[in-house]
Amino acid sequence: MKEKSSKYELVVGLEVHVQLATESKLFASDKNSFGDAPNTNVSPITLAHPGTLPKPNKKAIEYAIKMGLACNCEIAKVTSFDRKNYFYPDLPKGYQTTQDNQPICIGGYLDVKSGESMRRIDFNRIHVEEDAGKSMHDAAHQGTLLDYNRAGTPLIEMVTEPVISTAEEAGNLITEIRRIVRFLGVGDGNMEEGSLRCDANISLRPKGTQTLGQKVEIKNMNSIRNVQRAIQHEVTRQSHLLDQGKTIKQETRGFDDATGKTTSQRSKEEANDYRYFPCPDLLPIKISDSYLTEIKAMMPKLPAEIVKELQEKFNLTEYDADIIAESEDRADYFFHTAKICSHYKKIANWMIGPIHNYLAEHNQSLAQFNITPEKLHDLIDLVESGKLNYSTASTKVFLDMIANPDKSASETAKDLALFQDNDESGLQKIVDEVLEGMPDKVAAFKKGKKGLMGLFVGEVMKKSRGKANPQITTKLLNETLSK
Repeated sequence: MKEKSSKYELVVGLEVHVQLATESKLFASDKNSFGDAPNTNVSPITLAHPGTLPKPNKKAIEYAIKMGLACNCEIAKVTSFDRKNYFYPDLPKGYQTTQDNQPICIGGYLDVKSGESMRRIDFNRIHVEEDAGKSMHDAAHQGTLLDYNRAGTPLIEMVTEPVISTAEEAGNLITEIRRIVRFLGVGDGNMEEGSLRCDANISLRPKGTQTLGQKVEIKNMNSIRNVQRAIQHEVTRQSHLLDQGKTIKQETRGFDDATGKTTSQRSKEEANDYRYFPCPDLLPIKISDSYLTEIKAMMPKLPAEIVKELQEKFNLTEYDADIIAESEDRADYFFHTAKICSHYKKIANWMIGPIHNYLAEHNQSLAQFNITPEKLHDLIDLVESGKLNYSTASTKVFLDMIANPDKSASETAKDLALFQDNDESGLQKIVDEVLEGMPDKVAAFKKGKKGLMGLFVGEVMKKSRGKANPQITTKLLNETLSK
Protein backbone atom coordinates (compact mmCIF):
# COMPACT_ATOMS: atom_id res chain seq x y z
CA MET A 1 0.00 0.00 0.00
CA LYS A 2 1.45 3.37 -0.96
CA GLU A 3 2.01 6.00 1.71
CA LYS A 4 1.49 8.88 -0.68
CA SER A 5 -0.99 9.39 -3.47
CA SER A 6 0.12 11.36 -6.49
CA LYS A 7 -1.72 14.46 -5.25
CA TYR A 8 -1.17 14.53 -1.49
CA GLU A 9 1.66 14.73 0.99
CA LEU A 10 1.62 12.78 4.25
CA VAL A 11 2.33 14.57 7.54
CA VAL A 12 2.60 12.60 10.80
CA GLY A 13 3.27 13.57 14.39
CA LEU A 14 3.81 10.88 17.00
CA GLU A 15 3.10 10.80 20.73
CA VAL A 16 5.14 7.97 22.24
CA HIS A 17 4.35 6.96 25.82
CA VAL A 18 7.14 5.21 27.71
CA GLN A 19 6.49 3.60 31.09
CA LEU A 20 9.46 4.25 33.35
CA ALA A 21 11.03 1.29 35.18
CA THR A 22 10.99 2.79 38.67
CA GLU A 23 10.32 0.54 41.64
CA SER A 24 7.39 2.65 42.80
CA LYS A 25 4.75 4.85 41.21
CA LEU A 26 5.07 8.50 40.23
CA PHE A 27 3.45 10.02 43.34
CA ALA A 28 3.06 7.08 45.74
CA SER A 29 5.11 4.23 47.18
CA ASP A 30 2.90 1.54 45.56
CA LYS A 31 4.87 -1.07 43.62
CA ASN A 32 5.31 -0.39 39.92
CA SER A 33 5.01 -3.93 38.56
CA PHE A 34 3.35 -5.59 35.54
CA GLY A 35 1.28 -8.77 35.75
CA ASP A 36 0.42 -8.77 39.46
CA ALA A 37 -3.07 -9.73 40.68
CA PRO A 38 -5.60 -6.93 40.00
CA ASN A 39 -5.78 -4.08 42.52
CA THR A 40 -2.90 -5.32 44.68
CA ASN A 41 -0.54 -2.40 43.97
CA VAL A 42 -2.82 0.36 45.17
CA SER A 43 -2.98 2.74 48.12
CA PRO A 44 -5.14 5.65 49.27
CA ILE A 45 -2.96 7.98 47.17
CA THR A 46 -3.43 5.90 44.02
CA LEU A 47 -7.18 5.76 44.66
CA ALA A 48 -7.32 9.51 45.37
CA HIS A 49 -8.85 9.25 48.83
CA PRO A 50 -9.67 12.60 50.45
CA GLY A 51 -6.79 14.13 52.39
CA THR A 52 -4.02 12.28 50.51
CA LEU A 53 -1.14 14.21 49.01
CA PRO A 54 1.22 13.14 46.20
CA LYS A 55 5.01 13.28 46.40
CA PRO A 56 7.14 13.18 43.19
CA ASN A 57 9.34 10.16 42.54
CA LYS A 58 12.92 11.50 42.16
CA LYS A 59 14.02 8.48 40.10
CA ALA A 60 11.26 9.19 37.54
CA ILE A 61 12.53 12.76 37.19
CA GLU A 62 16.08 11.44 36.69
CA TYR A 63 14.92 8.99 34.01
CA ALA A 64 13.00 11.73 32.17
CA ILE A 65 16.09 13.94 32.16
CA LYS A 66 18.21 11.06 30.82
CA MET A 67 15.81 10.57 27.91
CA GLY A 68 15.83 14.31 27.28
CA LEU A 69 19.62 14.38 27.14
CA ALA A 70 19.66 11.34 24.83
CA CYS A 71 17.22 13.14 22.52
CA ASN A 72 19.16 16.43 22.45
CA CYS A 73 16.50 18.31 24.42
CA GLU A 74 16.90 21.43 26.52
CA ILE A 75 16.32 20.49 30.17
CA ALA A 76 14.06 22.97 31.96
CA LYS A 77 15.48 24.77 34.98
CA VAL A 78 11.99 24.75 36.51
CA THR A 79 9.30 22.20 35.72
CA SER A 80 5.81 21.85 37.14
CA PHE A 81 2.77 19.56 37.09
CA ASP A 82 -0.76 20.29 35.89
CA ARG A 83 -4.12 18.61 36.12
CA LYS A 84 -5.71 17.35 32.90
CA ASN A 85 -9.40 16.94 33.61
CA TYR A 86 -11.54 14.30 31.95
CA PHE A 87 -13.78 11.47 33.06
CA TYR A 88 -13.00 7.83 32.45
CA PRO A 89 -13.77 4.89 34.76
CA ASP A 90 -10.13 3.82 35.13
CA LEU A 91 -8.99 7.32 36.11
CA PRO A 92 -9.60 7.24 39.88
CA LYS A 93 -8.89 10.94 40.53
CA GLY A 94 -11.11 12.20 37.74
CA TYR A 95 -8.04 13.96 36.36
CA GLN A 96 -4.53 13.03 35.21
CA THR A 97 -1.45 14.65 36.71
CA THR A 98 0.71 15.66 33.76
CA GLN A 99 2.80 18.57 32.48
CA ASP A 100 1.32 21.25 30.25
CA ASN A 101 2.93 24.67 30.70
CA GLN A 102 6.38 23.70 31.98
CA PRO A 103 7.48 20.32 30.58
CA ILE A 104 10.76 18.90 31.85
CA CYS A 105 12.35 18.54 28.37
CA ILE A 106 11.95 21.09 25.59
CA GLY A 107 12.64 20.62 21.86
CA GLY A 108 15.18 17.98 20.87
CA TYR A 109 15.60 15.62 17.94
CA LEU A 110 16.68 12.16 16.79
CA ASP A 111 18.20 11.22 13.44
CA VAL A 112 16.58 8.17 11.84
CA LYS A 113 16.97 6.31 8.59
CA SER A 114 14.69 7.40 5.74
CA GLY A 115 15.25 5.40 2.57
CA GLU A 116 18.97 5.45 1.89
CA SER A 117 19.66 8.62 3.90
CA MET A 118 19.19 9.94 7.43
CA ARG A 119 16.45 12.37 8.42
CA ARG A 120 16.19 14.54 11.53
CA ILE A 121 12.89 14.21 13.42
CA ASP A 122 12.27 17.15 15.75
CA PHE A 123 10.56 16.85 19.13
CA ASN A 124 8.27 19.46 20.58
CA ARG A 125 8.70 18.22 24.15
CA ILE A 126 9.09 15.31 26.52
CA HIS A 127 6.97 15.54 29.64
CA VAL A 128 6.25 13.41 32.71
CA GLU A 129 2.79 12.16 33.61
CA GLU A 130 0.98 9.37 35.41
CA ASP A 131 -0.77 6.48 33.69
CA ALA A 132 -4.41 5.55 34.11
CA GLY A 133 -5.72 2.19 35.27
CA LYS A 134 -7.05 -0.54 33.02
CA SER A 135 -10.63 -1.34 32.03
CA MET A 136 -11.49 -4.95 31.25
CA HIS A 137 -14.69 -5.83 29.47
CA ASP A 138 -15.50 -9.39 30.49
CA ALA A 139 -18.41 -11.13 28.80
CA ALA A 140 -19.00 -13.18 31.97
CA HIS A 141 -19.81 -10.02 33.95
CA GLN A 142 -22.36 -7.30 33.45
CA GLY A 143 -20.40 -4.08 33.26
CA THR A 144 -16.68 -3.31 33.26
CA LEU A 145 -13.95 -4.59 35.60
CA LEU A 146 -11.34 -2.07 36.72
CA ASP A 147 -7.74 -2.78 37.67
CA TYR A 148 -5.97 0.20 39.26
CA ASN A 149 -2.52 -1.40 39.47
CA ARG A 150 -1.35 0.66 36.52
CA ALA A 151 -2.90 3.90 37.80
CA GLY A 152 -0.19 6.30 38.87
CA THR A 153 2.71 4.51 37.19
CA PRO A 154 5.23 7.00 35.78
CA LEU A 155 5.28 7.76 32.06
CA ILE A 156 7.12 10.10 29.79
CA GLU A 157 5.27 11.30 26.72
CA MET A 158 7.54 12.11 23.78
CA VAL A 159 5.79 14.47 21.37
CA THR A 160 7.27 15.04 17.92
CA GLU A 161 6.62 17.97 15.66
CA PRO A 162 4.44 17.14 12.63
CA VAL A 163 7.45 16.44 10.40
CA ILE A 164 7.31 12.69 9.71
CA SER A 165 6.62 12.03 6.04
CA THR A 166 6.53 8.23 5.68
CA ALA A 167 5.45 5.17 7.63
CA GLU A 168 9.07 3.98 7.44
CA GLU A 169 10.31 7.09 9.27
CA ALA A 170 7.66 6.62 11.96
CA GLY A 171 8.66 2.99 12.49
CA ASN A 172 12.37 3.83 12.57
CA LEU A 173 11.81 6.60 15.11
CA ILE A 174 9.90 4.29 17.48
CA THR A 175 12.59 1.65 17.02
CA GLU A 176 15.29 4.16 17.97
CA ILE A 177 13.30 5.42 20.97
CA ARG A 178 12.83 1.85 22.21
CA ARG A 179 16.55 1.14 21.78
CA ILE A 180 17.52 4.26 23.77
CA VAL A 181 14.97 3.43 26.49
CA ARG A 182 16.47 -0.04 26.92
CA PHE A 183 20.04 1.19 26.58
CA LEU A 184 19.60 3.75 29.36
CA GLY A 185 17.67 1.27 31.49
CA VAL A 186 14.83 3.74 32.05
CA GLY A 187 12.21 1.24 30.79
CA ASP A 188 11.83 -2.15 29.14
CA GLY A 189 10.20 -0.81 25.94
CA ASN A 190 7.86 -3.80 25.81
CA MET A 191 5.07 -2.78 23.45
CA GLU A 192 3.13 -6.03 23.92
CA GLU A 193 2.77 -5.33 27.66
CA GLY A 194 1.90 -1.69 27.01
CA SER A 195 5.02 -0.20 28.58
CA LEU A 196 5.68 1.56 25.26
CA ARG A 197 2.63 2.80 23.37
CA CYS A 198 2.16 5.13 20.46
CA ASP A 199 -0.50 7.54 19.19
CA ALA A 200 -0.18 8.91 15.66
CA ASN A 201 -1.62 12.20 14.36
CA ILE A 202 -2.04 11.75 10.62
CA SER A 203 -3.02 14.28 7.97
CA LEU A 204 -2.72 14.85 4.23
CA ARG A 205 -2.19 18.10 2.37
CA PRO A 206 -1.97 18.90 -1.34
CA LYS A 207 1.57 18.58 -2.62
CA GLY A 208 3.47 21.85 -2.66
CA THR A 209 1.41 23.48 0.12
CA GLN A 210 2.56 24.22 3.67
CA THR A 211 -0.76 24.40 5.53
CA LEU A 212 -1.42 21.23 7.52
CA GLY A 213 -4.50 19.21 6.71
CA GLN A 214 -7.10 18.14 9.26
CA LYS A 215 -5.48 15.57 11.54
CA VAL A 216 -6.85 12.26 12.69
CA GLU A 217 -5.45 10.64 15.84
CA ILE A 218 -4.94 6.87 16.01
CA LYS A 219 -4.68 5.80 19.66
CA ASN A 220 -2.71 3.24 21.67
CA MET A 221 -0.97 1.13 19.04
CA ASN A 222 1.14 -1.62 20.58
CA SER A 223 3.55 -2.59 17.81
CA ILE A 224 5.78 -0.77 15.36
CA ARG A 225 4.25 -2.70 12.48
CA ASN A 226 0.74 -1.63 13.49
CA VAL A 227 1.79 2.03 13.60
CA GLN A 228 3.05 1.71 10.04
CA ARG A 229 -0.05 -0.19 8.90
CA ALA A 230 -2.35 2.41 10.46
CA ILE A 231 -0.50 5.25 8.70
CA GLN A 232 -0.69 3.44 5.37
CA HIS A 233 -4.41 2.77 5.80
CA GLU A 234 -5.13 6.39 6.71
CA VAL A 235 -3.32 7.64 3.60
CA THR A 236 -5.61 5.52 1.45
CA ARG A 237 -8.77 6.42 3.41
CA GLN A 238 -8.12 10.14 3.63
CA SER A 239 -6.95 10.55 0.03
CA HIS A 240 -10.10 8.75 -1.16
CA LEU A 241 -12.31 11.16 0.83
CA LEU A 242 -10.39 14.21 -0.41
CA ASP A 243 -10.65 13.00 -4.01
CA GLN A 244 -14.43 12.92 -3.53
CA GLY A 245 -14.43 16.50 -2.29
CA LYS A 246 -15.28 15.48 1.28
CA THR A 247 -13.73 16.91 4.44
CA ILE A 248 -11.67 14.96 6.96
CA LYS A 249 -13.22 14.87 10.44
CA GLN A 250 -10.97 15.66 13.38
CA GLU A 251 -11.52 12.52 15.40
CA THR A 252 -9.90 9.75 17.39
CA ARG A 253 -9.80 6.39 15.66
CA GLY A 254 -8.69 2.93 16.72
CA PHE A 255 -6.65 0.46 14.70
CA ASP A 256 -7.93 -3.10 14.14
CA ASP A 257 -5.00 -5.48 13.92
CA ALA A 258 -7.09 -8.19 12.26
CA THR A 259 -8.45 -6.05 9.40
CA GLY A 260 -5.62 -3.53 9.08
CA LYS A 261 -8.19 -0.73 9.15
CA THR A 262 -8.99 2.18 11.46
CA THR A 263 -12.44 2.82 12.92
CA SER A 264 -13.97 5.95 14.42
CA GLN A 265 -14.13 6.10 18.23
CA ARG A 266 -15.00 9.68 19.16
CA SER A 267 -14.67 13.26 18.00
CA LYS A 268 -11.29 14.67 18.97
CA GLU A 269 -11.18 16.94 22.02
CA GLU A 270 -9.39 20.25 21.85
CA ALA A 271 -6.72 21.02 24.46
CA ASN A 272 -9.01 23.51 26.22
CA ASP A 273 -11.60 20.77 26.74
CA TYR A 274 -9.27 19.28 29.34
CA ARG A 275 -9.32 22.47 31.48
CA TYR A 276 -5.62 22.28 32.33
CA PHE A 277 -4.60 24.12 35.48
CA PRO A 278 -1.55 23.94 37.79
CA CYS A 279 -1.70 21.08 40.28
CA PRO A 280 -2.19 22.74 43.70
CA ASP A 281 -0.75 19.71 45.56
CA LEU A 282 2.69 19.75 43.88
CA LEU A 283 5.31 22.49 44.04
CA PRO A 284 7.41 23.32 40.96
CA ILE A 285 10.63 21.30 40.71
CA LYS A 286 13.92 23.14 40.26
CA ILE A 287 16.62 21.33 38.29
CA SER A 288 19.94 22.61 39.61
CA ASP A 289 23.06 22.79 37.49
CA SER A 290 24.85 20.40 39.88
CA TYR A 291 22.04 17.82 39.63
CA LEU A 292 22.04 18.06 35.85
CA THR A 293 25.84 17.64 35.78
CA GLU A 294 25.49 14.58 38.01
CA ILE A 295 23.00 12.98 35.61
CA LYS A 296 25.12 13.82 32.56
CA ALA A 297 28.05 12.03 34.20
CA MET A 298 25.91 8.86 34.41
CA MET A 299 25.03 8.89 30.72
CA PRO A 300 26.58 6.04 28.70
CA LYS A 301 27.68 6.30 25.09
CA LEU A 302 24.42 6.21 23.11
CA PRO A 303 23.42 3.64 20.46
CA ALA A 304 23.87 5.95 17.47
CA GLU A 305 27.44 6.75 18.57
CA ILE A 306 28.18 3.07 19.11
CA VAL A 307 26.81 2.09 15.68
CA LYS A 308 29.06 4.70 14.07
CA GLU A 309 32.11 3.49 16.00
CA LEU A 310 31.41 -0.17 15.19
CA GLN A 311 31.20 0.63 11.49
CA GLU A 312 34.14 3.02 11.28
CA LYS A 313 36.63 1.48 13.74
CA PHE A 314 35.74 -2.21 13.48
CA ASN A 315 34.42 -2.30 9.90
CA LEU A 316 31.15 -4.02 10.83
CA THR A 317 28.12 -3.88 8.59
CA GLU A 318 25.24 -1.61 9.53
CA TYR A 319 23.12 -4.69 10.30
CA ASP A 320 25.71 -6.15 12.70
CA ALA A 321 26.35 -2.79 14.34
CA ASP A 322 22.63 -2.16 14.91
CA ILE A 323 22.17 -5.49 16.68
CA ILE A 324 25.26 -5.11 18.88
CA ALA A 325 24.21 -1.56 19.83
CA GLU A 326 20.79 -2.85 20.94
CA SER A 327 21.87 -2.85 24.60
CA GLU A 328 24.72 -1.57 26.74
CA ASP A 329 25.56 -5.15 27.81
CA ARG A 330 26.02 -6.25 24.19
CA ALA A 331 28.14 -3.26 23.28
CA ASP A 332 30.34 -3.69 26.36
CA TYR A 333 30.82 -7.40 25.63
CA PHE A 334 31.85 -6.66 22.04
CA PHE A 335 34.27 -3.86 22.98
CA HIS A 336 35.85 -5.96 25.75
CA THR A 337 36.35 -8.89 23.37
CA ALA A 338 37.66 -6.63 20.59
CA LYS A 339 40.42 -5.38 22.90
CA ILE A 340 41.97 -8.86 22.93
CA CYS A 341 40.73 -10.34 19.65
CA SER A 342 41.28 -8.75 16.24
CA HIS A 343 38.71 -10.93 14.41
CA TYR A 344 36.01 -8.27 14.76
CA LYS A 345 33.57 -9.72 12.23
CA LYS A 346 33.88 -13.15 13.88
CA ILE A 347 33.09 -11.64 17.29
CA ALA A 348 29.95 -10.11 15.81
CA ASN A 349 29.00 -13.41 14.14
CA TRP A 350 29.32 -15.30 17.42
CA MET A 351 27.34 -12.67 19.33
CA ILE A 352 24.54 -12.45 16.76
CA GLY A 353 24.48 -16.23 16.16
CA PRO A 354 25.28 -18.82 18.87
CA ILE A 355 25.41 -16.46 21.86
CA HIS A 356 22.16 -14.66 20.98
CA ASN A 357 20.37 -17.94 20.25
CA TYR A 358 21.51 -19.53 23.51
CA LEU A 359 20.47 -16.53 25.62
CA ALA A 360 17.08 -16.30 23.91
CA GLU A 361 16.43 -20.03 24.32
CA HIS A 362 17.32 -19.95 28.02
CA ASN A 363 15.76 -16.53 28.72
CA GLN A 364 19.07 -15.15 29.98
CA SER A 365 20.90 -11.86 29.66
CA LEU A 366 24.57 -11.32 28.90
CA ALA A 367 25.05 -10.48 32.57
CA GLN A 368 24.19 -14.15 33.33
CA PHE A 369 26.31 -15.57 30.51
CA ASN A 370 29.39 -17.42 31.77
CA ILE A 371 31.62 -17.42 28.67
CA THR A 372 33.81 -14.39 29.26
CA PRO A 373 35.23 -12.27 26.43
CA GLU A 374 38.61 -13.91 27.12
CA LYS A 375 37.15 -17.40 26.62
CA LEU A 376 35.30 -16.33 23.48
CA HIS A 377 38.61 -14.99 22.14
CA ASP A 378 40.22 -18.42 22.73
CA LEU A 379 37.36 -20.19 20.98
CA ILE A 380 37.50 -17.87 17.96
CA ASP A 381 41.27 -18.34 17.76
CA LEU A 382 40.89 -22.13 17.63
CA VAL A 383 38.52 -21.80 14.67
CA GLU A 384 40.55 -19.17 12.83
CA SER A 385 43.79 -21.14 13.26
CA GLY A 386 42.17 -24.23 11.75
CA LYS A 387 42.31 -26.32 14.92
CA LEU A 388 38.48 -26.49 15.16
CA ASN A 389 35.85 -26.16 12.47
CA TYR A 390 33.08 -23.66 13.15
CA SER A 391 30.28 -26.22 13.23
CA THR A 392 31.99 -28.28 15.92
CA ALA A 393 33.00 -25.16 17.87
CA SER A 394 29.48 -23.67 17.86
CA THR A 395 27.48 -26.86 18.52
CA LYS A 396 29.75 -28.86 20.84
CA VAL A 397 32.64 -26.91 22.35
CA PHE A 398 30.52 -23.79 22.97
CA LEU A 399 27.82 -25.68 24.86
CA ASP A 400 30.33 -27.71 26.88
CA MET A 401 32.11 -24.50 27.90
CA ILE A 402 28.81 -23.12 29.21
CA ALA A 403 28.22 -26.31 31.20
CA ASN A 404 31.83 -26.34 32.47
CA PRO A 405 32.80 -22.67 32.93
CA ASP A 406 36.13 -23.47 34.59
CA LYS A 407 37.52 -25.07 31.41
CA SER A 408 39.09 -23.16 28.54
CA ALA A 409 38.17 -23.68 24.89
CA SER A 410 41.39 -25.65 24.29
CA GLU A 411 40.81 -27.88 27.31
CA THR A 412 37.24 -28.52 26.25
CA ALA A 413 38.19 -29.41 22.66
CA LYS A 414 40.98 -31.70 23.88
CA ASP A 415 38.76 -33.49 26.43
CA LEU A 416 36.09 -34.05 23.77
CA ALA A 417 38.71 -35.09 21.16
CA LEU A 418 37.38 -32.54 18.71
CA PHE A 419 40.53 -30.94 17.31
CA GLN A 420 40.54 -30.91 13.50
CA ASP A 421 42.56 -33.39 11.50
CA ASN A 422 44.87 -31.34 9.27
CA ASP A 423 46.99 -34.30 8.18
CA GLU A 424 46.64 -34.34 4.39
CA SER A 425 47.93 -37.90 3.98
CA GLY A 426 45.39 -39.26 6.47
CA LEU A 427 42.56 -37.21 4.97
CA GLN A 428 43.51 -38.33 1.44
CA LYS A 429 42.79 -41.93 2.44
CA ILE A 430 39.29 -40.97 3.65
CA VAL A 431 38.68 -38.92 0.48
CA ASP A 432 39.67 -41.92 -1.67
CA GLU A 433 37.37 -44.23 0.31
CA VAL A 434 34.41 -41.88 -0.04
CA LEU A 435 34.85 -41.39 -3.79
CA GLU A 436 35.40 -45.12 -4.41
CA GLY A 437 32.10 -45.83 -2.67
CA MET A 438 30.15 -43.34 -4.84
CA PRO A 439 31.18 -44.01 -8.46
CA ASP A 440 27.86 -42.84 -9.90
CA LYS A 441 28.09 -39.51 -8.05
CA VAL A 442 31.71 -39.08 -9.15
CA ALA A 443 30.68 -39.62 -12.77
CA ALA A 444 27.84 -37.12 -12.41
CA PHE A 445 30.21 -34.57 -10.87
CA LYS A 446 32.63 -34.93 -13.77
CA LYS A 447 29.74 -34.36 -16.19
CA GLY A 448 29.01 -30.99 -14.61
CA LYS A 449 26.99 -31.56 -11.41
CA LYS A 450 29.34 -29.44 -9.30
CA GLY A 451 26.75 -29.16 -6.51
CA LEU A 452 27.73 -32.70 -5.46
CA MET A 453 30.87 -31.28 -3.84
CA GLY A 454 28.87 -30.56 -0.70
CA LEU A 455 27.80 -34.23 -0.55
CA PHE A 456 31.39 -35.42 -0.84
CA VAL A 457 32.60 -33.03 1.88
CA GLY A 458 29.75 -34.16 4.13
CA GLU A 459 30.64 -37.83 3.70
CA VAL A 460 34.30 -37.13 4.52
CA MET A 461 33.21 -35.27 7.63
CA LYS A 462 31.06 -38.24 8.69
CA LYS A 463 33.87 -40.73 8.23
CA SER A 464 36.28 -38.52 10.16
CA ARG A 465 33.67 -37.99 12.93
CA GLY A 466 33.68 -34.27 12.24
CA LYS A 467 37.42 -33.87 12.63
CA ALA A 468 38.37 -33.31 8.98
CA ASN A 469 39.38 -29.76 8.14
CA PRO A 470 36.72 -28.66 5.59
CA GLN A 471 39.14 -26.42 3.66
CA ILE A 472 41.77 -29.16 3.29
CA THR A 473 39.03 -31.69 2.52
CA THR A 474 37.63 -29.53 -0.29
CA LYS A 475 41.13 -29.01 -1.72
CA LEU A 476 41.87 -32.75 -1.72
CA LEU A 477 38.50 -33.57 -3.27
CA ASN A 478 39.03 -31.06 -6.06
CA GLU A 479 42.50 -32.42 -6.78
CA THR A 480 41.34 -36.05 -6.75
CA LEU A 481 38.23 -35.41 -8.87
CA SER A 482 40.23 -33.48 -11.47
CA LYS A 483 42.46 -36.48 -12.17
